[in-house]
Amino acid sequence: MTGDSAKGLRRGLTNYGDRDFSLYLRRSFASSMGYSREMLDRPIVGIAHSASGFNNCHRHFPEMIEAVKRGVLAAGALPVEFPTISLGEVFLNPTSLKFRNLMSIDVEEMIRAQPMDAVVLLGGCDKTVPAQLMGAASADVPAIQLVAGPMSTGRHRGERLGACTDCRRFWAKYRAGDVDRQEIDMVERRLASTAGTCAVMGTASTMAALAEGLGLMPSGAATIPAVDADRLRMAEDTGRIAVSLIGAEHLRPSRILTEKAFENALRLLLALGGSTNAIIHLAAIAGRLGVKVDLRKLNALSDTTPVLIDLKPTGAGYMEDLHAAGGIPAVLRELRSLLHLDCLTVTGETIGDRVAAAPEWVDRSYVRSCADPVRENGGLVALFGNLAPRGAILKRSAADPTLFEREGRAVVFESLTDLAARVDDPALDVTAEDFLVLKHAGPASEAAMPEAGYLPIPAKLARAGVMDMVRISDARMSGTAYGTIVLHVTPDASSGGPLALVRNGDRIRLSVRERTIELLVDAGELDRREAERPARDAPARRGYAKLYDEQILQADEGCDFDFLTAEPKP
Repeated sequence: MTGDSAKGLRRGLTNYGDRDFSLYLRRSFASSMGYSREMLDRPIVGIAHSASGFNNCHRHFPEMIEAVKRGVLAAGALPVEFPTISLGEVFLNPTSLKFRNLMSIDVEEMIRAQPMDAVVLLGGCDKTVPAQLMGAASADVPAIQLVAGPMSTGRHRGERLGACTDCRRFWAKYRAGDVDRQEIDMVERRLASTAGTCAVMGTASTMAALAEGLGLMPSGAATIPAVDADRLRMAEDTGRIAVSLIGAEHLRPSRILTEKAFENALRLLLALGGSTNAIIHLAAIAGRLGVKVDLRKLNALSDTTPVLIDLKPTGAGYMEDLHAAGGIPAVLRELRSLLHLDCLTVTGETIGDRVAAAPEWVDRSYVRSCADPVRENGGLVALFGNLAPRGAILKRSAADPTLFEREGRAVVFESLTDLAARVDDPALDVTAEDFLVLKHAGPASEAAMPEAGYLPIPAKLARAGVMDMVRISDARMSGTAYGTIVLHVTPDASSGGPLALVRNGDRIRLSVRERTIELLVDAGELDRREAERPARDAPARRGYAKLYDEQILQADEGCDFDFLTAEPKP
């Protein structure tokens, strides 16, 4: 009765002290779901999905799950879907990042604990894909990623709208008094009008693209619009591929997600001008396998990787335009001289094979050539200095180059509460040449590193026509946002980093050319401030908040939990 204990329902039997009884009982209960004996003898492909009523991006998942099941059944295995935690970006308090690690634990443990020979990871919204990849990397069962796909754009007075870059653009107009309440209400209803993830090169689109670049998705799968029939055909094909992974030890996540693969992903990220959040997520995924994402290496790659994609928030296009232009295969083909082409992918092809098979035609309006890039160097850069000893991130492709070499006076906000209370105060002492500084919004803070780094331009400056100014924080920024914004200052203020010592009126020097961010305050004065700093708040006493407070790592380590990371590879 025991048969092949490595496959299907025989895999990982519940322990009652009698293996034959365990299988007998499991098959009995599985039979109550109406499976035939033939189906119960098949290998199993799990479908881990994050559908939820609190996740608008995933509302089309029931249809996608059915398509995956078709592919699995056609290839001779049994598909079994199961839910995990879902992270709807705008529905979580204090921020979705706080719960990404919790979701990754859920994914990892359910893959490991339940009987499946391979797993399809169905996610999409910003933190769901990295959580699934982190969990799958740790479980190391053969896995393949499938994403929701981007939304289609809406229309407003003859203009295309896409969440969420256009939401920020119109909100800035509203704050400046250029748009009235009636119009902002109209825009609100047209920004997100279909299923799918944000329509621009935000975090969700960036992570989908990087999953393809890492080799964990089929070629061309990242950019298919959520509402397109090709998205369902890709779901069906993903189910078939998942069956082919059963028993393919050389295609487990640990064999695909190598140091070279992560370098390819960083190259792709830089060429896309992708979300700053991706640095944190790549570091976390890599950390599960003992690979380090080095921010100084990021700078070296950025110096030699051109920006090739002209999408919002940095350009004019949307994800549907990138897909029609050739998608990620077209981008990889442009980057081929910079990539490790021998890296394996989940389909058994190498990245080089995929590049060779990429379609000839490319729409150069959205995918530029290396000979004619959007910009000659990468979209992201890491900054170091006494204000950020372990690094900070600037998305230079979304910033104003006239602000790159600048010294300014610090206008300091001690917390998000302080920011909300004072940023629009007419009495706020601030000019366009000042640097706005937000403290206590990093991973160790009560705020848990929200996307609050996109500090609003003070109302009186916005009304005067100021569109951008230097903003510095230990927070994150949405991938849909733009501006000259220094993020992820590490260590963060709440863990004792130098950012906590900045005071109103201090001078700060930013140099993108030199990759530096320096607080121009005498070391002795900083020592005095350190001695006067109040004690840190007591950590949480129970539940997930306690685990978070005890285990959270800093941004340069991916904001993962310490006990979930692997030993560094030699």
